[in-house]
Amino acid sequence: MDGDGASSTGATPSEEINGTGNLMDFLDEPFPDVSTYEDFHTIDWLREKSRDTDRHRKITTKSRESYWELIKGLLDAWSGWVVMLLIGMLTGTLAGVIDLAVDWMTDLKEGVCLSAFYYSHEQCCWTSNETTFDDRDKCPQWQKWAELMTGNSEGAGAYVLNYFLYILWALLFSFLAVSLVRVFAPYACGSGIPEIKTILSGFIIRGYLGKWTLLIKTVTLVLAVSSGLSLGKEGPLVHVACCCGNLFCSLFSKYSKNEGKRREVLSAAAAAGVSVAFGAPIGGVLFSLEEVSYYFPLKTLWRSFFAALVAAFTLRAINPFGNSRLVLFYVEYHTPWYMAELVPFILLGVFGGLWGTLFIRGNIAWCRRRKTTLLGKYPVLEVIVITGITAVLAFPNPYTRRSTSELISELFNDCGALESSQLCDYVNNPNMSRPVDDIPDRPAGPGVYTALWQLALALVFKIVITIFTFGMKIPSGLFIPSMAVGAIAGRIVGIAVEQMAYHHHDWIIFKNWCRPGADCVTPGLYAMVGAAACLGGVTRMTVSLVVIMFELTGGLEYIVPLMAAAVTSKWVADAFGKEGIYESHIQLNGYPYLDVRDEFTHRTLATDVMRPRRSEPPLAVLTQDSTTVEDVETLIKDTDYNGFPVVVSRESERLIGFVQRRDLTLAIKTARQKQDGVVSSSVVYFTEDAPPAAEACDPQPLKLRRILNLSPFTVTDHTPMETVVDIFRKLGLRQCLVTRSGRLLGIITKKDVLRHMAQMMNQDPESIMFN
Repeated sequence: MDGDGASSTGATPSEEINGTGNLMDFLDEPFPDVSTYEDFHTIDWLREKSRDTDRHRKITTKSRESYWELIKGLLDAWSGWVVMLLIGMLTGTLAGVIDLAVDWMTDLKEGVCLSAFYYSHEQCCWTSNETTFDDRDKCPQWQKWAELMTGNSEGAGAYVLNYFLYILWALLFSFLAVSLVRVFAPYACGSGIPEIKTILSGFIIRGYLGKWTLLIKTVTLVLAVSSGLSLGKEGPLVHVACCCGNLFCSLFSKYSKNEGKRREVLSAAAAAGVSVAFGAPIGGVLFSLEEVSYYFPLKTLWRSFFAALVAAFTLRAINPFGNSRLVLFYVEYHTPWYMAELVPFILLGVFGGLWGTLFIRGNIAWCRRRKTTLLGKYPVLEVIVITGITAVLAFPNPYTRRSTSELISELFNDCGALESSQLCDYVNNPNMSRPVDDIPDRPAGPGVYTALWQLALALVFKIVITIFTFGMKIPSGLFIPSMAVGAIAGRIVGIAVEQMAYHHHDWIIFKNWCRPGADCVTPGLYAMVGAAACLGGVTRMTVSLVVIMFELTGGLEYIVPLMAAAVTSKWVADAFGKEGIYESHIQLNGYPYLDVRDEFTHRTLATDVMRPRRSEPPLAVLTQDSTTVEDVETLIKDTDYNGFPVVVSRESERLIGFVQRRDLTLAIKTARQKQDGVVSSSVVYFTEDAPPAAEACDPQPLKLRRILNLSPFTVTDHTPMETVVDIFRKLGLRQCLVTRSGRLLGIITKKDVLRHMAQMMNQDPESIMFN
């Protein structure tokens, strides 16, 4: 590996003669116990960029020498698109398999298909010839467990047996999920998005995107969603897609050896994950740009678009929902919206913002309690208890018994003449003779009123149980439960507005646009707007949220209501706290994440933050020509710093450059193996040439000029911290040296910056746990 700013071209003849060139050629060789970056450390973006520029320059130079090198150069240029193609195909395939498996296992809790046990309820009755239109969910091939075991499908005994088996299946699925996560891949739990955001900002978490995590997350995601817990698969699918991205990065040295380039691929993979989670390729690209990515050049935008396209195309080829759509929630509304309806839409936005605040505060308080009490020591028991409570309370209510995706789909639906849902039990006018798709507003029947109180109970249940579910040691997404809360609230508001418009069409607010006998209000649209508002309140997404919602539902002409609700929910939620749920979890876990959206307005200086402080021992430094190999090895052994400043002498402390710990370790190991005469008492020279006297004497000196970064980033001690924070954010620095008139005073690391920011906001600076 080359040092920052050091050229990676071949060594000069003089370097070859004195051994330095040969030595540096081995710096790219991996040592088993020395990695490029340590686990839980931050990458140096400038260094990675410089290395990629050097690599590119070398390829360009070589491609002029022969056709074979030119072809290799072209293959290198195309490798990015090949990786995107592979990520899109694998992500789309995994998403399709997960969708099919979740459908089957969710239905398995209630019954089984006799003609083919691997068919879900819907697939089973599709193939049946005895299904009638009114009873399309009932067919002789599909039997509930009580009917299969006792031959009796009605009555109290059958209900109790079905209830018992529903709980048993739910407990079995969640127990398997949490056990697999604990034993094989502890990183497969949770949503994954807070960690993905942190990794994309330049943090290293080894194993988080590994093969085992990919396999276990895919399997346990199916089990967790099928168990009926209040969680979704959308967030974890982003994690799964990033695991696929990491897997394919290892096939190309361009990405496997450069952490900065790898993160460009992971940004595109995140877009593919959202693309298949919601069937929203454009929304996926915007989500990656707005929500998870830290560094997003234009090239990554195009590649993200391509990866999202391939992933969506692959999912469409699998067709997991059997409706030739990419999503379960596709709806078609036949009524336009009216200006007066913006009032309830904005009120839904307010509800979304308040729910987002309540959820974030409640969930973070519960997760903090989990971390600091005995509760955290029994993750399996916690999952089992929450699953048990969820299953016991969910089964009696038809709206919580079914999968959350199906619930949202029903809430979004418009009531046509062919709908058999309870929500569509309106009193029909016998004289009505209108086209099927333009049914006028009608008075609500008994089924609608029953559905309303069941939905009200479901709303309270979902609000409470989701707070305790998110963050358990199983894969758990947040998009679907948040959308469910909003969709339930929205449908209730929609039905209320619809009935007001029907019974009071002479009121001034309805008079201009709602004539008697007209189809004025679409309750399903309110559910859609409510879902967007609640998701926005929790995640603080805006642009990507609106695009995802209209791609998800096909409701292109309803962009304005969606925008109004999304912006309102963000404003309301921001009034109570700036952090969304993912930023809150990043803070809770103490990850070193410098949020671009945070403002630093305090009037402190670099000298207030730099290390060492007055009470601390002096800075560990190397001198340019008076440190021995033994001194360097002792310094490396006794400290855990990522690198060391190099000065002219300890007296003058004039700064020359900065050397990375890894480069030092590798250079000394290589020199001891490959170079004769290098022993513990050899002097290490960081100067251009060692003095002739040193060349002649024994032991041989060790010249390490080429691993020295001669242009480390420096600020003066009077630089405002506002500027320092901005530099760290925009350049992705690991550390920055503090000087006065060229004399080294101290060092500021990313961790120091984050701790200082926490201190200024009256938070615990020790909560930043990693480098």
